[in-house]
Amino acid sequence: MAEKKMSATYESVMKALKQRQYAPIYILMGEESYYIDRISDYIADNVLMPEERDFNQTVLFGADVTPSQIVDMAKGYPMMAQYRVVIVKEAQALRGLEPIEKYCEHPVASTILVLCHKNGTIDRRKKIIAKAEAAGVVFESKKMRDYELPSFVTTYLQQKNATIDRKAAAMVAESIGADLNRLTSELDKVLISLPKDQLNITPDIVERQIGVSKEFNAFELRNAIVNRDVFKANQIVNYFDKNPKAGSLYSLLPLLFNYFQNLMIAYYAPQRNNENSLAQYLELKGGWAARDYATGLRNYPGGKTLQIISKIREIDAKGKGLDNPNTTSGDLMKELIFFILH
Repeated sequence: MAEKKMSATYESVMKALKQRQYAPIYILMGEESYYIDRISDYIADNVLMPEERDFNQTVLFGADVTPSQIVDMAKGYPMMAQYRVVIVKEAQALRGLEPIEKYCEHPVASTILVLCHKNGTIDRRKKIIAKAEAAGVVFESKKMRDYELPSFVTTYLQQKNATIDRKAAAMVAESIGADLNRLTSELDKVLISLPKDQLNITPDIVERQIGVSKEFNAFELRNAIVNRDVFKANQIVNYFDKNPKAGSLYSLLPLLFNYFQNLMIAYYAPQRNNENSLAQYLELKGGWAARDYATGLRNYPGGKTLQIISKIREIDAKGKGLDNPNTTSGDLMKELIFFILH
């Protein structure tokens, strides 16, 4: 049985599975369906041999069964195989989890029961969570934050023996957003279009294959703001105003809020003049990742940074219609960029 971890990560769960260290119960829950699907699909494809699955693997949907029926299936024994696998998709549709909770007290060692609870989590105060953690694995798949997406893109492509430069990764992340299933699908399409001996994704390839301008995108606007390049920032904002699909206020606000929020935190770093120390303080991957914040510390005083954070919140409220009868999102974007740069 896989070693129980109170805070299971995707990496720890997959490592145990690949070592064929199986737990009798997995509760996979959270807002991000990508990792839930990856884990459950791996179990479905790898625990049993193809010829063993007809009699020993069952895939159910939460809306079609009751918890008692799931437990009855889980209590069955494998036929001419080492394990019996029961996977419940859309488990968030289940009502009354007490039978499963009780089953977790004495699960059948030869059964692997997988509950895929998407679009939210089971309240961790419920006894089923503590009992499932004691007997097996509880994994929470959290929505990835915007600033984590370029790193995800890079790592995903490395697993495909492909590379991507920093700017191109940011362009892809900003264009597609935090829907990891769509993000990986788009990356797969790009890889298919490339020769097998040239799997290096550049901004030109992203522009051609995904349709993101390498000159006028949210990543370049952020760079212009970080470097306080007024001319370039105004160029990009005017381009966005004429081409709303290229960039919008709603995609820009989280990007800028995350940057200036981290910049405010950077002011409290004990060694903010050292990029490696600054990166460690901000929990970034390396010194190179802190360069934008080192530049921001030179270009934006602490008082101005606080004012910008407040202004972003104000523009966000106006963009949602609060105290804003008729100002367009394009004009709100221009108002925000002007305030930041002046």
